Amino acid sequence: MDLTIPSATNLGLFVSATLVLLLVPGPAVLYIFARSVEQGRSAGLVSILGIHTATLVHVVAAAVGLSALLASSALAFSIVKYAGAAYLIWLGLKKLFGPSDIPDVESGLPTRSRMRLFCEGFIVNLLNPKTALFFLAFLPQFVEVDRGHVAMQIAFLGILYTVIGVLTDGAYALAAGTAGNWLKRSPVYLKAERWVSGFVYIGLGLTAAFAGNQKKKTV
Repeated sequence: MDLTIPSATNLGLFVSATLVLLLVPGPAVLYIFARSVEQGRSAGLVSILGIHTATLVHVVAAAVGLSALLASSALAFSIVKYAGAAYLIWLGLKKLFGPSDIPDVESGLPTRSRMRLFCEGFIVNLLNPKTALFFLAFLPQFVEVDRGHVAMQIAFLGILYTVIGVLTDGAYALAAGTAGNWLKRSPVYLKAERWVSGFVYIGLGLTAAFAGNQKKKTV
């Protein structure tokens, strides 16, 4: 079976959106920073591997679940897609106006073995319902149903997201020795993270919603 992936245009939009989301450090990146600062860069890299191994589990679940949903009802898939757009907008509003979700890592983290670090990152991300909801909301926005093989498209996008995540998080882990403590305390970062992340989420949701409306008008 030939590899079916979204068009080059959608892939470009997906990569751009993913880079913006991942380059603005959030709670997971600060956790990786803290591990790297306190236990060395290798500890941060091991934590990244655990976190993103769990990410792949969420990707598989999203691919199987959304593909089954489309097979049963195209309308249901569309409803989930628009609900996902609304969820992304809600995440953005929560970022802008809700309490900060930056974890308190100033007091330090207990020392862990490499295997413990991997398992901890894996379990925390695997059991995080926000991660599952994010992929169910984010990935369908870039799927082109008319190209077929929805599960393959979602899996491809999810794997691409994970690869980019490993690379960007890895860069943060390597830089943690010089910038980690400053970033955790910086009011400039805290303000920028809130506004940039908030507007990115809202922009993704609005783009998906208006793109869907435009398609309906032109059919």
